[in-house]
Amino acid sequence: MKFATKVIHAGIEPDPSTGAIMTPIFQTSTYCQTAPGEHKGYEYARTQNPTRSVLEANLAALENGTDAICFSSGLAAQDAVIKLLSAGDEIVAVNDLYGGSYRQMVRVWGQWGLKSKFVDLYDAQNLEKEIGPDTKLVWIETPTNPMLNIVDIAAICAIARKHGALICVDNTFASPYLQNPLDMGADIVLHSATKYLGGHSDVVHGCLVVKDKSLAERLKFIQNACGAVPGPQDCFLILRGIKTLHLRVQRACENAAKIAEYLASHEKVGKVYWPGFASHRNHEIAKKQMRMFGAMVSFDLKNNSLESATTVLSNTHLFSLAESLGGVESLIGHPASMTHASIPREERLKVGLTDSLIRLSVGVEDVDDLIADLEKALRSS
Repeated sequence: MKFATKVIHAGIEPDPSTGAIMTPIFQTSTYCQTAPGEHKGYEYARTQNPTRSVLEANLAALENGTDAICFSSGLAAQDAVIKLLSAGDEIVAVNDLYGGSYRQMVRVWGQWGLKSKFVDLYDAQNLEKEIGPDTKLVWIETPTNPMLNIVDIAAICAIARKHGALICVDNTFASPYLQNPLDMGADIVLHSATKYLGGHSDVVHGCLVVKDKSLAERLKFIQNACGAVPGPQDCFLILRGIKTLHLRVQRACENAAKIAEYLASHEKVGKVYWPGFASHRNHEIAKKQMRMFGAMVSFDLKNNSLESATTVLSNTHLFSLAESLGGVESLIGHPASMTHASIPREERLKVGLTDSLIRLSVGVEDVDDLIADLEKALRSS
């Protein structure tokens, strides 16, 4: 089954009781049993919900996995992965990652004896230098947030597996439409389903996908025991969003390519970060492991002025100034004060995340209108 068919049909059947073509929202907290322990596969809604079960089957198919496990947010999904570890274990993570991921690793799990090391993994051999006997988890994003760096998934997985470490790939920026890390050797794929999977900025959700049954059972135990589960309406909204994932992401990627080229030629713009440029550090790796180059674009102004950046951020109309990404509408953001404010400034600067960096989540509007909106804002700076 090809991807465009999977998003609509994989794991999804008409409701057997009514024939409803859309999966119903099973808004219930519990289920009746005919006798103690005798039920129809559902006991309590924290543990199982039919709407969630359909979504999990669909997500597993999209990432070519065997099992998906859904959570109330992307960070709840990350929390479940880290709960596979023990005090004294080490996480080696890519050094350019979402601020909330950094915050959880350092400020939450650090106090419980877990160690986190943030490494330049854009050269995969750097992992070989940094991985040690305590390293139990390697954590990567690719493309990264917000610098749009590319990590060679297959190369990182080969090194991590040699050392007995689990590999989790945050695939939020790419979505399953653009890349499938399980096919390249990853153990776990994470999505903030809030973003491209939902696609309409109306739900917060997270998921993990695996293809090892024993690992799936461990994560399902954590899901049930700790209870950070999504409600059935949230699952319904993600299912609905997935049906147009391929259409939305393709259009957004096409728009982003034109916007990246426009910004690269603009007299007021300095460096533009987008993996589709031949000059990008790991452009060839992006070509190898992605189907398109994504719909996220970051850039600095030539004068590196925070004041000028603030003027640009405050003068767009179609690009809404807001956190998040991956919706049908275009968003503009300031990572240093928004999504990445929890990372110390000196750490941000090490990866090139300046105080003036602007991040775009390019939507599916008419690209000429989006470019005109950016032009107006840039002229005002």
